[in-house]
Amino acid sequence: KVDYDVCSNYGNWLYSAGIGNDPRDSRKFNMIKQGLDYDGNGDYVRLWVPELQGIKGADIHTPWALSSAALSQAGVTLGETYPRPVVTAPEWSRHMHQRPGGSPHLRGRRGTQHKDRGIDFYFSRKKDA
Repeated sequence: KVDYDVCSNYGNWLYSAGIGNDPRDSRKFNMIKQGLDYDGNGDYVRLWVPELQGIKGADIHTPWALSSAALSQAGVTLGETYPRPVVTAPEWSRHMHQRPGGSPHLRGRRGTQHKDRGIDFYFSRKKDA
């Protein structure tokens, strides 16, 4: 399935690049967290980055953090068969050794879980509620 919504995709790319419209200070796109939240087993990455197919599970999101033995077993050589990272953001560190599970991005202010909310949730409420 191909996602083709020109405006949405353009806006998301701008946001990812850090130049999108976001009123919150110091807001950064955390690729590691997003990978764990939306591709916990790494199937999407494995589909489009065949060089990393030998890496099991969520480790595929941070191949540079694996031991040389694990990389060797997966057939990955950083700098040769897969590039070394150009930059590693400090924000990534708290997610780098996490395992996927749950949906922390849907957690409410008081720590309560919310069901996934579609657009109707935001626009179908009565104005006086």
